[in-house]
Amino acid sequence: MSDDTVRTEVAEALDVTDHPDTPVPAIPAATVLLVRDAVGASGVEVLMIERGQGTSFGGMWAFPGGVIELADIPAGSAPDPLPAARRAAARETAEEVGLVVDPDDMVWWSHWVPPERTPARKRFSTWFLLSPAGDQHADERVEVDGHEVRTHRWIRPSDAIDGFMAGELGVVAPTMVTLVDLARRTSVEHAISTAHVEHFATRIIAADDGRWCIWHGDAAYDTGDLGAPGERNRMLIDALIRHPYERTRWP
Repeated sequence: MSDDTVRTEVAEALDVTDHPDTPVPAIPAATVLLVRDAVGASGVEVLMIERGQGTSFGGMWAFPGGVIELADIPAGSAPDPLPAARRAAARETAEEVGLVVDPDDMVWWSHWVPPERTPARKRFSTWFLLSPAGDQHADERVEVDGHEVRTHRWIRPSDAIDGFMAGELGVVAPTMVTLVDLARRTSVEHAISTAHVEHFATRIIAADDGRWCIWHGDAAYDTGDLGAPGERNRMLIDALIRHPYERTRWP
């Protein structure tokens, strides 16, 4: 059975959130934000991996995760996608970095849907789940294959953002937004207690300075008018100079 057939069966079994009438249906996927308290300072560190060339998002820094498979769907849980997303996130964490994560410890953080039309060959409807690292703090416990996952690092979200702005770390928009949100948390306990699920259905608006990713709450989300007064929830993704995520209000 081909990978495309399996993914179609998974998508048919689960309620996959997506834009209506998109020409390329999104593949259900899950990723885990594995966090630990920062050493000697407030805030958290999150485990990030550099994806190998030839993989989805090759060369980018991201969080462990991947597509949801049929075996990830617990018996009797369909069409609810969350139990399968938890299992998939745990399985991918074990496969990609060699760490064991309990799906029951995961906190649903956000959900992401890409634009209706994208030049990418694949689209992913992705559940982001946060999990405490527990006693798996030591770097020597993390194992990567050097190919699909080139390397890893535990990093403070603010440092990862600085790395992106300096051109040292490549990240896609959902990763950047998540890093900015995580940077607001003072500890793992704080991150868990203040978790608030957000749904990001990305829209792209083209302008003279490049393409903007626009999300819920932004004044341009429904109108397409980037100059409209009001709140901001957006990120410029085509600028030669790295552009930060803009947001005026958090839930």
